[in-house]
Amino acid sequence: MTSSVTDALVGQVIDGRYRILSHLADGGMASVYVAMDARLERRVALKIMRPGLASDHLFVDRFRREARAAARLSHPNVVAVFDQGEDGGEVFLVMELVAGKTLREVIHAEAPLTAREALAVLEPILEALRAAHDADIIHRDVKPENVLVRTDGEVKVADFGLARAAGSQSTTSQSGVVLGTASYLSPEQVEHGTSDARSDLYAAGLLLFEMLTGRKAVTGETAIQIAYRHVHGTIEPPSEIVPTVPTALDEMVARATATEPADRFPDAATFLGALRSVRGLLSSDELDRRGVAGPAPEAPSEPDAHRSTSPTQALGTTTDPPAAPAAHEAAPVLSPTAALPIPATNQRPRTRRRWPLVALLLSLLVLGGSAGWWFTVGPGGTTLVPDVAGVRLEQAEGSLVARHLRGAPTEAFSESVPRGQVIGLTPTAGTEVRKRSVVTLVVSKGPERYTVPDLTGVKAGQVERTLHKLTLTLGPRTEQWSETVPKGEVVSQDPATGTSVGRGAAVSLVVSKGREPITVPEVVGKPLTDAQAAITAAGLEIERADDAHSGTVAKGSVISQKPAEGTLHRGDKVTVTVSKGPVMVQVPSVVGKRVKAAEKTLTDLGLKVRIERPLGEFFELVRNQSVRAGQSAPKGSTIVLTVV
Repeated sequence: MTSSVTDALVGQVIDGRYRILSHLADGGMASVYVAMDARLERRVALKIMRPGLASDHLFVDRFRREARAAARLSHPNVVAVFDQGEDGGEVFLVMELVAGKTLREVIHAEAPLTAREALAVLEPILEALRAAHDADIIHRDVKPENVLVRTDGEVKVADFGLARAAGSQSTTSQSGVVLGTASYLSPEQVEHGTSDARSDLYAAGLLLFEMLTGRKAVTGETAIQIAYRHVHGTIEPPSEIVPTVPTALDEMVARATATEPADRFPDAATFLGALRSVRGLLSSDELDRRGVAGPAPEAPSEPDAHRSTSPTQALGTTTDPPAAPAAHEAAPVLSPTAALPIPATNQRPRTRRRWPLVALLLSLLVLGGSAGWWFTVGPGGTTLVPDVAGVRLEQAEGSLVARHLRGAPTEAFSESVPRGQVIGLTPTAGTEVRKRSVVTLVVSKGPERYTVPDLTGVKAGQVERTLHKLTLTLGPRTEQWSETVPKGEVVSQDPATGTSVGRGAAVSLVVSKGREPITVPEVVGKPLTDAQAAITAAGLEIERADDAHSGTVAKGSVISQKPAEGTLHRGDKVTVTVSKGPVMVQVPSVVGKRVKAAEKTLTDLGLKVRIERPLGEFFELVRNQSVRAGQSAPKGSTIVLTVV
């Protein structure tokens, strides 16, 4: 991305949220800007991918996938990834903005560093790599430019843009190009295109070499020459460049940068343990002695023409740097007795032997005095371990230094001791130990707390596995009917989502039994108002069909219902048919008619007829009818005819 393009982006707003304030740096894959997050009102580092890579959808897909992986890392020594996305063709990554210098700048300005300084920088780098490896992520591009030293001294590892899940070992891009920076590639990355956690540790060993010497461990005129030397060369001991480097650090560099991964530290935790052990064994003078790098060595020669063809032969021979100037010759060492006068020949022989005897006696006196000083008030003497439990780490380390002891802090959770204070120490307070001994300080990380996840809607069978990953346990489980949560899924939980709890805390669950079945109430024959109340009280809804006449069910009461029995669920409908009462018929006059004709007239109208003959059978004429002519009677009702 050219400077004109980078300058053009200043002032623009990315993704409607990140206003670019200034251009910060350029890298091989992207340019970095200082931006203002308008939503959270904070400054962030905004990395925008180069246009050529942004148009490669395979690279962009991997970039997104691996950005999400990096965002999972939450560690004080890892630069946090806040967001990633794409806006108008600009593929971007939003990261924590760290105010300070890169380790490259520190090395240029201050290297060679002392052993203490180098180990103080390497330790948080290894802590960051351990956190990444524990999350199954390898960095693959550990180098000084990707290590940031904040103004307050805190060290952070940045740019997991090349990071990949540790289970996926390929280190090549889709085009087959090895990913990473040549000077820090491990032999297996160069030779086989594979990497694992030990590849990151190889690069960390190279960083230690560079901090101790101020020089890169592997150099060359081209990337291929450098790669060849990773595979076929060896890393020289830092002490050959800076003689003051302790042998223990030579050995640490040698193990970390072994050609075969199996010969290196197996993991970051082991590397950290070795670092702390070596630091505890070195004296203050060894830790704080600042050396000066010797003359630059000659570049390693390339394979000659009589050997098998190598990658460097196609490049031609390299120009070796000038030979280092010869070291000064050592001055002659004089004997302690060289200045003593030689006795004359006329002196007695035993007089000549007196000087060696005197020298021996003086030496014994000096040695005796020195030994007494060494084993009493000197470094070889003893001291008592001070009681520093409950005090801040900085204060505890100061108390140890005052007693000529060295602290080796390690962390542990504590429910009672505040974060940063000492929980306990080994050896215990009051123990008599040699001066310069190492005292292990167990420092509180504060209460061990975990955030309760949102389990609602999760299948009950999956909950225990989810909780186990967070060191939480499954508490009592109860069941209840639910109209909204499917059967077998979590309805609610206790503690609630987002609650901070201790290790092993139990989370209780309420699990759905599904929708509650409701027995359909019987309402046939009941007045509509009573039927409606019964159905509503059951949690069902009533639906009224067209009313119908009924000769048996009173008007306004329920003739029938659907369904008539069984079960429904809350909110389901019960359909009822309400009686309009019987069909009414207007009764005609049949008085004076012969009984047969009168009976037929009434039955044709749907009425029933009953004949009464109080005077016997004479004329067979209707004298009276029970319902007067013109009145209405229910269809099917009985009309009584009086016949004479």
